[in-house]
Amino acid sequence: MSDLSTAELLKKVSAELEKSTSDFSKKAEAALDEAKKAGSLSSETKAAVDEMALKFNSLTEAEKQLKAQLGELEQEFARLPAPGAQAPRETLGGAVIKSEALQNFVKSVQGNQRLNIPVKAALLSTDVAEGVVEPQRLPGIDTMPKQRLFIRDLIAPGRTTSPAIFWVQQTGFTNAAAVRAEGTAKPYSNISFATKITPVTTVAHMFKASKQILDDFAQLQSTVDAEMRYGLKYVEEQEILFGDGTGAHLDGIVPQATAYDPAFDVEDQTLIDVLRLAMLQAQLARLPASGHVLHFIDWAKIETTKDSLGRYIIGNPLSLAGPTLWGLPVVATEIAAFIGKFLTGAFSTGAQLFDREDANVVISTENADDFEKNLISIRCEERLALAVKRPEAFIFGDFATAVTP
Repeated sequence: MSDLSTAELLKKVSAELEKSTSDFSKKAEAALDEAKKAGSLSSETKAAVDEMALKFNSLTEAEKQLKAQLGELEQEFARLPAPGAQAPRETLGGAVIKSEALQNFVKSVQGNQRLNIPVKAALLSTDVAEGVVEPQRLPGIDTMPKQRLFIRDLIAPGRTTSPAIFWVQQTGFTNAAAVRAEGTAKPYSNISFATKITPVTTVAHMFKASKQILDDFAQLQSTVDAEMRYGLKYVEEQEILFGDGTGAHLDGIVPQATAYDPAFDVEDQTLIDVLRLAMLQAQLARLPASGHVLHFIDWAKIETTKDSLGRYIIGNPLSLAGPTLWGLPVVATEIAAFIGKFLTGAFSTGAQLFDREDANVVISTENADDFEKNLISIRCEERLALAVKRPEAFIFGDFATAVTP
């Protein structure tokens, strides 16, 4: 099928529009008379009028576009290059006029059909200003991976409204109970106590941000909030384990824990055996263990331990249960100082964590010159105290020295 010229297309569309205008006027007058006589239009008449209105509007728009394109082509013809010069690149309008979709549209004149004319992307790929074609934006924010924290969950929770925790610890018990004959003197036992003071410590950090970006992008604000709270809890976990008690640091569990000292050695001892002997050591101190803390690497080594037939000893790739060993929960941590180390103990009875102020985020515009620069200062902090009441309840050791060859 040969392409029609713009002038021929315009002539056909104009003729069709003139006929449609006349038909539409007659149909409208008939509809008006029907409405006067019957008081309303029938559904058939209304549908016919709507269809003619769509056809009329479509032809009017097509005529307008063709007239505009005809004017552009006449101007383009006046600017034709001299013979032998490089042929000009086809314009977007030219591609539209020559498209088969437009010609089929004129022939069928389906007013309720959306016109879709394909145009090669190459026609738009040059001399396009930055920002005209927006890049696709993936939803959300790709945040950094985080460790799931569990140490706090093992320790007995508590709350306080004071800046320090004052508590009394039993440090000794001399049991002199004995069988005595009637009428003889009874022996005296002795119990020793000591007073302890654990100060409440503040863990905090701050963040600067533009007020506009947080106002305009709500998800960014929630992400900053989540990141700050995570950073706080990550440091909290390190303090609970390794705080040395100096300055404002917590008096952590590991510096106070009892060194691993097994009651006996196991033949062909493994990491699994070491943790069982650590449980025994806590039990002999009359403080049964309630959990283990290991590094992710060491826990993976234990889970992948196999017997002589290649069967997993404790690991089950199909199990959905949480990590446990010898009936106790296992908490895995990514703290580098814990690689090759283990901590077994009575977390629920040997220590208690007191929250003075839960982790919270506060936003202010009155810090330094924030108001002038439209900045905001974000502070995230918490206040807590850790009381390790029974240091002998925790057994800390090194797998390298604990596993006998």
